[in-house]
Amino acid sequence: MSDKPHQNLAIIGHVDHGKSTLVGRLLFETGSVPEHVIEQYREEAEEKGKGGFEFAYVMDNLAEERERGVTIDIAHQEFDTDEYNFTIVDCPGHRDFVKNMITGASQADNAVLVVAADDGVAPQTREHVFLARTLGIGELIIGVNKMDIVDYGEDKYEGVKEEVNKLLKQVQFRSDDATYIPISAFEGDNIAERSGNMDWYDGEILLEALNSLPEPEPPTDAPLRLPIQDVYTISGIGTVPVGRIETGTMNMGDMVSFQPSDVGGEVKTIEMHHEEVPKAEPGDNVGFNVRGIGKDDIRRGDVCGPADEPPTVAETFKAQVVVMQHPSVITAGYTPVFHAHTAQVACTIESLDAKIDPASGEVAEENPDFIQSGDAAKVTVRPQKPLSIEPAGEISELGSFAVRDMGQTIAAGQVLSVNEK
Repeated sequence: MSDKPHQNLAIIGHVDHGKSTLVGRLLFETGSVPEHVIEQYREEAEEKGKGGFEFAYVMDNLAEERERGVTIDIAHQEFDTDEYNFTIVDCPGHRDFVKNMITGASQADNAVLVVAADDGVAPQTREHVFLARTLGIGELIIGVNKMDIVDYGEDKYEGVKEEVNKLLKQVQFRSDDATYIPISAFEGDNIAERSGNMDWYDGEILLEALNSLPEPEPPTDAPLRLPIQDVYTISGIGTVPVGRIETGTMNMGDMVSFQPSDVGGEVKTIEMHHEEVPKAEPGDNVGFNVRGIGKDDIRRGDVCGPADEPPTVAETFKAQVVVMQHPSVITAGYTPVFHAHTAQVACTIESLDAKIDPASGEVAEENPDFIQSGDAAKVTVRPQKPLSIEPAGEISELGSFAVRDMGQTIAAGQVLSVNEK
């Protein structure tokens, strides 16, 4: 394990803007994928008539390997810079990127937004920026990619920069904190070395910008909260729930409780990167075994916490939501699917309590009849099945959610308070 501070980094952006290539390039430039492996992919890519896709192949092959082999490690990709040990959250190519982004971005500290210079802001760019903002991502580095396609033109770069800046202001991202970098992931311009093709740019290159990200504060003062991503049966060990510690610490011998399944026991073993460890901290992806817990007792979406401070299960909860897109209007009684940490539960919006002015945060209207795209509101929500969720003010890592219906993300929000079961 690296002794540098750790960061989870989300790579976000529209589907064809070069996320995979950028991730492959970062892994290659930082020595996480050896040269000969890239060469092998290059030959493979050329045979398939996809020359130039070798970096994207790195990611796709890892994704396939992940699908084939069940490892306890939730195989994210890691790379080291001078300052940090980074884990890339949620490599692209997933079938349902936004859904993963919701469980993924809530796990990321900072993000790189990839926007293609020849295409500019696309529909998914919007959605991802919005989600990143709602899910509390701190700093955004914007890689204006594919500069090689636009002949490294400064005017193209400035145009995209302006477009993105406007978008950041719309969703109230602190746009002053955003770093813009003109890059070509494919050619390697301004990734690890300064490009000779863009003398007009004198800002940080990508690896420098990653090094100068602020260090995330580890949320260890909160009680343990570990949302379960999967439950495996591993021969010789037994039932192994897997997930990422959001807050608190887990030690061997701890008594824990899983909610809302309402079972508990003693932590027998904790495993990380295939090694047994005595304790695990926020940000660690772990597999662990709890005495007396069987595979059918717990499921994805459960949250593990200390037996004496168990995770909260909501009868109802109050939340602030922002509606991104909805074909008509949302009224009381609407029941979409809420995605919170690793849980997906149908929830009914029982009442619309207040409409909020998104710019000022002040109440614009009490008890509105409906809300629609672009509105922010305070609502009361009733989960249709037990759901463990926490107020964002107390445990922010388990206090944000996205709302999906008809195959798209309709809204995103944060929990204000929970009325416990």
